Amino acid sequence: MPDATPQSVAALLRWYNDIGVDLALDDEPRDRFAEREVKPAPAALARRAPEPPPRAAPVSAIPRAPAIPPAAISALSSEAVVLSARETAERAQTLDDLRRALDGFEGCALRKTATQLVFADGNPQARIMLVGEAPGAEEDRAGKPFVGRSGQLLDRMLVAIGLDRTSAYITNVVPWRPPGNRTPTPLETAACLPFTRRHIELSGCDILVCLGNPSTQILLGARDGIMRTRGRWLQYDAGARALRAMPMLHPAFLLRQPGHKRLAWRDMRELSRALSST
Repeated sequence: MPDATPQSVAALLRWYNDIGVDLALDDEPRDRFAEREVKPAPAALARRAPEPPPRAAPVSAIPRAPAIPPAAISALSSEAVVLSARETAERAQTLDDLRRALDGFEGCALRKTATQLVFADGNPQARIMLVGEAPGAEEDRAGKPFVGRSGQLLDRMLVAIGLDRTSAYITNVVPWRPPGNRTPTPLETAACLPFTRRHIELSGCDILVCLGNPSTQILLGARDGIMRTRGRWLQYDAGARALRAMPMLHPAFLLRQPGHKRLAWRDMRELSRALSST
């Protein structure tokens, strides 16, 4: 950065931290794209003596298996993962059971790249449950959801209507951090969704808040964007009971677009009225 100022460098470092770039692999920059294009020298290839091919059986003697398109194999694998997740989640009778089940679940590859499971925080018997999409870098290190900048804003939003983490319950649809804070893939989300649904069923909440567009579309089946759905009361089927559900703007979005905090304040006031009226 030849014309960098201290302010621009600080902003760049904050941006790197927010997207999960928090570790330097080498002391000097390397062009890894160029390295990938290096090919063995022709002379080295020429020194390898050709090996005689193994004697093959007659073609007519080899039974041919029916060809399975790669897409079909992928679909079968996806269905098996989701079925396994659903059966495992349904067996959980308590939140402790559910947490242990998630710890041992092998169907989501994110568990291999994340530092740890980010299950939930707050009071599981609280009337209000807030669900985001996935943990970030700070949540991955702490093992708790919403502890970074967006979590600190969420805490202030709750305090504004007389709540805190002893009177609210907080989790995410996906409980492991995707590498680099990327968006979870459809298969990763589908593998985690049965656990999230069971999580909601086992909680004591009667109001569900979906933070952001992904959570709203995944849990409530909304087709419109978050700016159209936010602040509206919808219904969520939690098995034996129906919950009132409200989509809200995600705190991370409010940090990027602070002008929309006035909309979030309207939604928080509506939540407060709902809590005080029942």
